[in-house]
Amino acid sequence: MASPAPRAPLAERIEELLAPGGPLPIVAAGDPVLRAGTERYDGQLDPALLARFVEALRVTMRAAPGVGLAAPQVGVELRIAVIEDPAPVPEEVRLARGRVPQPFRVLVNPSYEPVGAGRAAFFEGCLSVPGWQAVVARHAEVRLRGEDEHGRPLDEVFGGWPARIVQHETDHLDGVLYLDRAELRSLSAQQTVVERWAQPTPVQAAEALGFELP
Repeated sequence: MASPAPRAPLAERIEELLAPGGPLPIVAAGDPVLRAGTERYDGQLDPALLARFVEALRVTMRAAPGVGLAAPQVGVELRIAVIEDPAPVPEEVRLARGRVPQPFRVLVNPSYEPVGAGRAAFFEGCLSVPGWQAVVARHAEVRLRGEDEHGRPLDEVFGGWPARIVQHETDHLDGVLYLDRAELRSLSAQQTVVERWAQPTPVQAAEALGFELP
């Protein structure tokens, strides 16, 4: 049996990915790239190409639309993600979920650890698992370490919904999807979430679907 052809260098593959312009195709669950983990970013891209790639992630995230996007979701196995959340939600949702606006941020080589023992559970979705949501219990507060796109260190504590976004996107870089952490009895079609489970918290969903909240 012939050996598989070697893959093109990473920079070359990203150039090809960016060539058409506009939003990038988002990889759907089932593609091995979402499970393979990522390699630490260590200058594999020159500054101009890195800037173009980051901008493409931003354009793709906004077009989807979403509040975060990780490099594996566009087929690139680098430890890079972007987040941004304008948080256009009612006040009761903001208060219940701690959802406050987050400016556009680039996370390079991020990792997180819990701050305290608090947990929070809410419905969560993913651009790579379109059409579905499920309740995920996550750390209520996390400490994020890493760098930004300019190599400046990040060491910041996130709480509320921003902490959820940080955990979700960093998990992608480790080959983890939100469904791996979800309460599967809560798995609901997007339209069902809109019609039945749009309350600020998933208490009613837990009672009706038969699962526990932390």
